[in-house]
Amino acid sequence: MSAVSRFYSGPGGLVAAVTAALDAAGLDRRSLRAADLAPLDEFHIRGRAASLEIARELAITKDSHVLDLGSGLGGPARTLAELIGCRVTGIDLTAEFCALATVLSTWTGLADRVQFHVGDATSTGLPDFSVDAVMTVHVAMNIADKPALYAEAFRVLRPGGRFVVYDVLQGEGGDLHYPVPWAADSSTSFLATTAEMRELLSAAGFRIVSETDSSDESLEWFQMVRAGIERDGPPPVTFATFLGQSFGAMAANQVSNLAERRIRTVMFTCSRS
Repeated sequence: MSAVSRFYSGPGGLVAAVTAALDAAGLDRRSLRAADLAPLDEFHIRGRAASLEIARELAITKDSHVLDLGSGLGGPARTLAELIGCRVTGIDLTAEFCALATVLSTWTGLADRVQFHVGDATSTGLPDFSVDAVMTVHVAMNIADKPALYAEAFRVLRPGGRFVVYDVLQGEGGDLHYPVPWAADSSTSFLATTAEMRELLSAAGFRIVSETDSSDESLEWFQMVRAGIERDGPPPVTFATFLGQSFGAMAANQVSNLAERRIRTVMFTCSRS
């Protein structure tokens, strides 16, 4: 198991832990919607709001096949399948994430439209030109070989298709405060700057259609989430389920990193000619 997979796998038993938490909260697993699971499986800054933006930027239809590179627990994939009706294939390095993503898709009635496989986002094994769109959400921070990641996205994408990247980037404020939700320290954290991203995506063959920096909105989102927890208490199941006791420190560092401009959140929409 890689260092990245070990970081995300946590203490084990994710399916059992999530099942117990949902049952304790009185939520009927037979009638869940994708939005009900957002506090758990929208494992990225700005949560479901960002997933909805990605859905718009991908410019897909119900007949589209989308590849999610680094799919995690499958929140963005299920959002696309639920709202648009498309088919989504997720690839993730962490086996326990794929197992839970599959269970959550069954509970939400989306198992016929989303599938998750353990694999390497830089080498999926999929045929050339095999998907209509590709997305990657808060993934490249853990990948040192970014040229390989973006080359793979380009390879599998059909001409005319879109590639949407929503990631945490290195800001101008200096080195990060650790731990953060994707790394305990700098040994598995590989942030690119906005300028480097432009070069990487262009070098892979993509045309950059748009670039949106949402860092200010991200800081506001964290403040809103904190206010909600102080007012209503925490949701029945959250990222802490798999990040463990360090999650509080990770969340606090995220806010500090954003406020001090050590990180940026940026979305790139790209097209393959």
